[in-house]
Amino acid sequence: QVQLVESGGGLVQPGGSLRLSCAASGSIASIIAMSWYRQAPGKQRDLVATIPTGGSPNYADSVKGRFSISRDNAKNSVYLQMNSLKPEDTAVYYCNAITWSGGFTKTTWGQGTQVTVSS
Repeated sequence: QVQLVESGGGLVQPGGSLRLSCAASGSIASIIAMSWYRQAPGKQRDLVATIPTGGSPNYADSVKGRFSISRDNAKNSVYLQMNSLKPEDTAVYYCNAITWSGGFTKTTWGQGTQVTVSS
């Protein structure tokens, strides 16, 4: 089992920056990928960025060049640095971990953190 706790959301003006953090605990060694998703009111939850264990990150087209995902294995954490924020980035951001154990994959979600971009 893996548990995820996000932090770092808040209110920021357009053009500003925020850094989201997600701390993982539990069966860390079974994590094969970590990602950030977001869900705006009335919309589906969409992938923002993902970073496989030992692999390269990938980003949604809407955030390429503005957002950066990184992992710190020593701290069992994943981060999302968000720059040049736009009002359309407003959403609840969720940390996600994919684990593999005994031939099965499992998806775990954090509780979410609100990001609001507004003047």
